[in-house]
Amino acid sequence: MKAAAATSRRGRTRSEPEMSLNETAYLRLKEALVTLAYKPGEYLNTAQVMERLGVGRTPVNQALHRLSAEGLIKIIPRKGAMASALSINDALELIEVRLVNEMLCMRLAAAAITDGELGELQAIAEQFEAAAARRDSVSLTNLDRLFHEKIALAARNSMLQDILNVLHARSQRFWAISLSTEGHLAEVIDEHRTIVAALLAHDADAAADAVKRHILSFKASMLTSQH
Repeated sequence: MKAAAATSRRGRTRSEPEMSLNETAYLRLKEALVTLAYKPGEYLNTAQVMERLGVGRTPVNQALHRLSAEGLIKIIPRKGAMASALSINDALELIEVRLVNEMLCMRLAAAAITDGELGELQAIAEQFEAAAARRDSVSLTNLDRLFHEKIALAARNSMLQDILNVLHARSQRFWAISLSTEGHLAEVIDEHRTIVAALLAHDADAAADAVKRHILSFKASMLTSQH
């Protein structure tokens, strides 16, 4: 029994760092993709990714498969992994699905969000404004995602949260483009403030309307970026 327990402990000791490496590789590679460090259509050389992230082949392969499931990369047989292409049609389809799901999310969050969560959401919005002031594009993209994830969590609907996580993962590279569009960053800051105010008031109609205007503003910036 003692030997078995020791083996179990040793097994956990081995697996914990492995899990940590897998998660680290996934998060760092995802950030490189969503901030367009890897350009759409660019092939990802596994050896170069391993060197860039400082991890082995297994964590990189695990990350690639997770990111493939999220639509950020395509795994092409006998060729390897490629950063998924971006198209305005993809963005417009995402917007249609986001509108329905995020308006529902806002209505649920307006009723269920706690004072603690509201405080966290306000802090994220303020951090976004600070990142905007210093033109930190990586932080802007990550904070925008975190802002929406916090609201999804506050909605208290795990199925909706899973759906939104996928939509946000697929939207982030478009966010990186839209946030660099002239004048759009100031619009996003104002829209975040309006969303927070509606949630503070627990006003479901105002919250749904605020996120609708936020998403349509994103749509307008994407269309502008095509010209």
